[in-house]
Parts: sequence; structure tokens; C-alpha cells
Amino acid sequence: RVASRNPAGDAAKALARRGVEVVKADLLDAASLRLPFEGAYGAFVVTNFWDPAQMPRETEIGAAAVKAARSFGVKHLVWSTLPDCESLTGGRLKVVHFTGKARVDPAVEAAGFPRYTFVQAPMYFQNFLTMNTPQPLPGGGRGWAVPMDPAARVMHAGDVTEVGRAVAAAFAAGDKVPNGTYLAVCGGVYSWNDFVATLNAQGHELQVTRVPPEAYDSFFPGARELREMYQYYEQHTYFGPEREKRIAAARALVPGGFTGFADWAKVHMKPS
Repeated sequence: RVASRNPAGDAAKALARRGVEVVKADLLDAASLRLPFEGAYGAFVVTNFWDPAQMPRETEIGAAAVKAARSFGVKHLVWSTLPDCESLTGGRLKVVHFTGKARVDPAVEAAGFPRYTFVQAPMYFQNFLTMNTPQPLPGGGRGWAVPMDPAARVMHAGDVTEVGRAVAAAFAAGDKVPNGTYLAVCGGVYSWNDFVATLNAQGHELQVTRVPPEAYDSFFPGARELREMYQYYEQHTYFGPEREKRIAAARALVPGGFTGFADWAKVHMKPS
């Protein structure tokens, strides 16, 4: 069963053709969540910071969804979360699209679900097809201008379509996985230099250059949020101080692990 704000949309119809029950619901309307939650053993809940309607209220919306899931009888909740960057950096870096999700974790723990699990998605490889496509560089050539050390191997990345493997494995494992376990989905840990070297070995001609933070902040609206994110990576890595345990927990549940960047790029980023 899948909740959709628009069951008549193409994406929802495609799921329905695959035998998925699609019901109308909206995270912004907690009462509407009765339809997806009622009668369901488990629920995977994820908010979308980049939705303008959710952006300023992500923690509030997530906590309301958790409360609704419990009240409508969900037995096993899987919550999509990320590290609390603000706490980890002593308030120096907000990184709201991470921290807003992390601030829902206590609500999950306190709700009283018989089973609950946390899943942490990686930096998406798919970002290289959207927000992180190679751009013209000031000194010529194409690639990326980033506000961090390009050699810092601190970015835990992966194929976002594989997050579902960890979610399904968590439901299937039941009480074999302790309540409150964090599963970090990770195809590998990379630097910007690693990404560039991999792509160039596959026939691209790309570069990466470091720019000052204040220059990066002027590149586009919302750049400061991403600049702080990269600074957080340098200090704590993407998944933070508990990374090794959480990555190992996910890999232990998913036979074969997760796809690495080189294999993903061969299929999805072929040189033109």
C-alpha cells in the first residue's frame, strides 16, 4: 500500500499497474493518514524537506505522522532520518534538511510502537543527474566547484532506489533486529576527487575545484544550506560518528550489499 497526494497521477498509476494499493493521503493532513496506516502492520515514513510546503515544518510534520501511525495501529514503524548536524557541531552548522529529520527520532522512540527502526539514506548518486550535474567552471572545462576539500573522503553515497532494500529487510527481520537500530544505506564512501577520477576513467573529461564558502553562498538560492552540509561532511562525515556500526547493520540485513558509484555510473552516466 502506498500513500499518494494524487492517486490519478502517472507515478501512482504505474504503481497500481504493478499491483500496489494506492490510497489518497497527505503528510500535511494528519487525519488523511488513516487510509494508509489503518490495518497496516508496518509503515515506512519519509518527509521531503525540499517540498516548499514541508520545508519550514519538517520536524512538526514528521512527528505528526509518527503520532498518526501509532494511533491508527501500525505495529512496526520505519522512519527515514539523518544525523542531527546542529547538535553534532554545537550549533555552528544547522543543515536543516538533516537536522529536521533527526529531531523526529525522539518522537519515534517515545510513541510506543512494538517495533521501530531508523533508516538513513545516503547522498544520492542520482544527484549527479539533477542538482549536481557538471557545470561550466570559471577557469574553463566542466565539473564542480565545491566549498570543501575535494580530497576529503567523507561522503557516504549510494543509489536511492536501493533504500527500499533496507526498509523491506527491516520489516522482514522483525524482532531479530533490536528496536531503535539505525540502518545506514551506503554504496561507498567517496571524495569529490574519487567521483571525478571514476567518471574520467569511464570516458568523461571533468574537473573539481574548491571555492571559498562566501563565493559558494552566492551561486544560487539556498546555497548556504548545501555549503553548511559540505562543511559538516568534512568535520563528521555524511553519516556522522556512528557511521561504521550503522553501515554494518544495513549490510548485514541486505545480501550483496549496495551498488558502488563506478557500477552505477557505467549505466546512468555514460559519456556523450
